[in-house]
Amino acid sequence: MRSNRNPIDADTPINWRIFSQLWPYLTEFKVRVGLALLCLVAAKTASIYLPFILKYTVDELNDTSSTNGILLVPFGLIAAYGLLRLANVLFGEIRDTLFGRVTERAMRRLGIQVFRHLHNLDLEFHLNRQTGGLSRDIERGTSGISFLMRFLVFNIVPTLFEIAVVIGVLFYNYGVSFALIILVSVICYVSFSVKATDWRTKYVREVNQADSSSNSRAIDSLLNYETVKYFNNENYEANRYDSDLADWETARRKNRLSLFALNGGQASIIAIAMTSMMALAAYNVAQGNMTIGDFVLINAFTMQIFMPLNFLGFVYREIRGSLANIENLFNLLNKRPKVTIDENANDLIVSQGKITFEHIQFSYRPDRTILEDVSFEILPGQKVAVVGESGSGKSTLVKLLFRFYDANKGKISIDGQDISTVNQHSLRKTIGIVPQDTVLFNDTILENVRYGRPDATNEEVQQAIDLAHLRGFISSLPQGEKTTVGERGLKLSGGEKQRVAIARTILKRPPIMVFDEATSSLDSQSEQAILAAIKEISQGHTSLVIAHRLSTIVDADKIVVMAQGKILEQGNHQQLLQINGAYKKLWDTQQNNQHSETNLG
Repeated sequence: MRSNRNPIDADTPINWRIFSQLWPYLTEFKVRVGLALLCLVAAKTASIYLPFILKYTVDELNDTSSTNGILLVPFGLIAAYGLLRLANVLFGEIRDTLFGRVTERAMRRLGIQVFRHLHNLDLEFHLNRQTGGLSRDIERGTSGISFLMRFLVFNIVPTLFEIAVVIGVLFYNYGVSFALIILVSVICYVSFSVKATDWRTKYVREVNQADSSSNSRAIDSLLNYETVKYFNNENYEANRYDSDLADWETARRKNRLSLFALNGGQASIIAIAMTSMMALAAYNVAQGNMTIGDFVLINAFTMQIFMPLNFLGFVYREIRGSLANIENLFNLLNKRPKVTIDENANDLIVSQGKITFEHIQFSYRPDRTILEDVSFEILPGQKVAVVGESGSGKSTLVKLLFRFYDANKGKISIDGQDISTVNQHSLRKTIGIVPQDTVLFNDTILENVRYGRPDATNEEVQQAIDLAHLRGFISSLPQGEKTTVGERGLKLSGGEKQRVAIARTILKRPPIMVFDEATSSLDSQSEQAILAAIKEISQGHTSLVIAHRLSTIVDADKIVVMAQGKILEQGNHQQLLQINGAYKKLWDTQQNNQHSETNLG
């Protein structure tokens, strides 16, 4: 799947509305912004006065009729030149320091907003996203804010202001010829830079796409390290990654050649403009219409204007790219989860823990129904198990209970409260889960257990470890509870991860417990240990158990048998055996398989 992005095309107009979206993030430090702009004006004023100081200094040094001033005036002007040069640099540094805090805070505010928003998006978005491409979008978007503010506010706008002032000064002091050369040169330079940059934008886009693709490929492969090893596909993965890198290399080469064309054209315009200005100034000096100081002033002004303009192509392209990257970021913020979130919804209040599924119908896609008219209830303190073949919709019930998705029809209620009308945070706070595939953070065992309730005390964490019968395993480790479990918990076995998951859920202390095939991937010994721990912690709690092995749920108060999204039977173990229906067939099949495995063993 390709990364979610909005490529920059040459004919794609710049979305200037982004500035209005950014503005709220920049108004937190209004005084700093005002002071930074004042420093900008002061720095540009000093910059514009520098060529005049050079002119007066040269003219004084060239004036042989002065005797007193030959020492005092030129050196005074040189001192003034030094002070103006220092003021230009200092005001620029102060400006950058003041505004740096503004952009950094804007990046922080926007970054945390996007992070929170991504956690609020529905499960479907995260199942379809590509982690590498998404992380690059976030990184480029937040970095784009800094670049945009720095170069647009402190490069483009001041340069245009300086050009306007210089053209006015040249026109006032030296006539229309010099002003016209500068004006025409600037127009040609800007026009060429914009057109050439738009032309080469497709190559920049190709580089970005190739970069994201190779990055996503590498991350995806490394996250699935074990799968790569299981199938002996190291060379296959390396070849796929190298193919992406080859595309990146080709894109970079095209980008580099197009940059050469842009820089060459810009350099040609600057060379023609400066040569024309110098030739005209030299002619006027030769004619006695201008002094040597005027020649130096015009040379200084010309260089002063074209030096910042020399980066215009780069700045324009980067600003355009930054705007597009920021727009990608705002597009992420504009994505709305399919599961509606009401910030003003009431908290779920659990008094007993009764769960009711009423006529639930659900499908991930319109052409495939997953659940159809599913109705059952779990009374307070009951243990209810849902069984059935793979694809019957068992685990989907858990996703609906956690409200990762909303049912197409019907409703789920807890103690009479429709879960679609209550605060999501309060809903998930009341439910603890031990999933089939426990994913741990790349942190210590202690911190992974603490994740169940981050504000828990050390005593509460240790108690949860004891209740999950995790103490013996931790004691056998050289670093004990400080042992790092590796990315996604790869350093632990399935049973060890399940114990951590149980401890985490115990620490959460929820009134409702969900066990989603928590022992399906474990060996018999580990399964019995986990089942004992589950039975112990689920006492007095309302429990929903999604099970594959029927032997693990014979003590359930009620067993719901499902097939193809429908409920076939309900009852306890003995009742369902007496019915002699679907459950009995599943039971007999699993018992026969178990006996066969025992005989083979």
